[in-house]
Parts: sequence; structure tokens; C-alpha cells
Amino acid sequence: MNLPMSLSVNTEPVRVVRHPDGVVELLLDDPGRGNALDLRTAEALRDAAREVAVDPGGAVLLRAAGGSFCVGGDLRAFAGRGTETGTYVHAVATAAHTAIQALYDLPVPVVTAVRGAAAGGGIGLALVGDIVLAARSARFRLAYTAVGLTPDCGASWFLPRLVGARRAADLILTNRVLTGDDAERWGLISRSVDDGELDETAHRTAAELAAGATGALRAAKGLLRAGAGDDLRRHLADEARSIAALADGPEAQARMASFLAARGRTKAGEGRAGARESESVS
Repeated sequence: MNLPMSLSVNTEPVRVVRHPDGVVELLLDDPGRGNALDLRTAEALRDAAREVAVDPGGAVLLRAAGGSFCVGGDLRAFAGRGTETGTYVHAVATAAHTAIQALYDLPVPVVTAVRGAAAGGGIGLALVGDIVLAARSARFRLAYTAVGLTPDCGASWFLPRLVGARRAADLILTNRVLTGDDAERWGLISRSVDDGELDETAHRTAAELAAGATGALRAAKGLLRAGAGDDLRRHLADEARSIAALADGPEAQARMASFLAARGRTKAGEGRAGARESESVS
């Protein structure tokens, strides 16, 4: 779909796109890496979210370029740092969490469009939307415990509120994979759509909201989220401390190294995008 747009001055790997219809788009734009979160990307996401917060238009559309929404933390950037691993992971989480909080606090509706993999931190980023759309073939997987880490980006805060404590525990502890259709049935997302219709449906939804009764929509969103922002802020800080502390430990470092080594042995048989995705928390 060709959409009219004007680009703001913003650097890769995250861009802000302002559309004439009042939709402000926050675009993850590093598809060759599956939009994985290293420090550079997390800081770009933070800065872009702050830019959006200054003028969010009538509605915000959060989506990603390429075949994956966000494959989570970039394990290659995490691994091999020794005693500095926790410091680096904390910096990544803190920057990403600033973005999550800024997006959550936006007064206008936020629509998220998820295709391909949403894993690790990509889960929390996807769930920050008020309306979350996903391609039927999308894949949602927490994956943290597989590499000895705990959730960040608000995943452990959003999930119990959306799917209940039992299902949240299932997703976090077992790393169960949900498709877009599964995610709709579980209540994780608003609805799933055919893969080829995702971008058009997401933009149309955001445009309809942007053209709606601005005062009523803002007030309704305020009622839905009354008092929750400070609780999320505290929880994000707890998540950052937990994942950083574990990242410094021998178990997580061994698991990350083992995970990367195993993926490296199969990398030659995969496409570049698939290989990069496999090197992240997905």
C-alpha cells in the first residue's frame, strides 16, 4: 500500500512518519536485524517515542518494516561482555522502558501492527498499544527464560492484565508460541487479520481514530488507564533491575553463549533475516 507521508528528521533504525490524515507513525526500520534491540536501537526508539509525545497527532500507529515486528534483545550485543553484561543490558532496558512509558502515557489512541516475530522485548512493545492488530501468521514468544533472563519492556506487567495470571505464567515460564489467531483467542491482541491486509487495516484503523471525536477519545482513554501509569513505571524499573542482575550471572551468560553457538551452526542454511532473528531473544 502506498501511503502519502512526510518524513521527520529522524535517524535509523527507528523513524517517525507524519501522515496528512493525522496519523503519526512510529516505524521500527531495521529489518535486516529483525528490528532487534541493542543499545543503539533502544535509544533510537526512546528518542522517537519522545518526539511522538511532543505532538502525537490524532492517533499513533506503531509498526515495523520487514518480516518481523521485533525479535527482542540482540543477544550478540549482550554476550561476551563479561562483568559489563549487566550494565549494558540495564542500559538497553532503561532506554526501551522510557519508550514504553512514553507510548503508554500518550493521550491519543495507539494502534500496533504486528507481523512475523514479536519476541522478548518485542512483546511488551506490541502490547503497549490500545488496539493491537496482528497478521494471522505472526508469532508471539517470550523466550527470556530460555536464555536465563526475565521479562522486560513491561511484558510481565501487561500479560496478567490482558490474559490473566495463569496464561501469563504459561507464556512466561514455558515460552509457548502463539500465532496471531491464537493471540486473538487468548485476548492478547484485539484481532488478527490476513497477512496481506495488516498494513492497510492498521493504518485505516488509526486514521479513523484520528478523525474521530478527539476530546471523547482522549477522555475515554484516560478513564481506561487512570492510575495505571505510575504502577507501570515502578514495574519497568523492577524489570530492568532483574534482567540486568541475571545477565551478569554465569547461568545466563552460559545459556546465551550456548544459544548463539547452536544457532551459529545452522546459520549457513538460513537466510540472512532468519539468521539474525535467531540471534535474538526469539
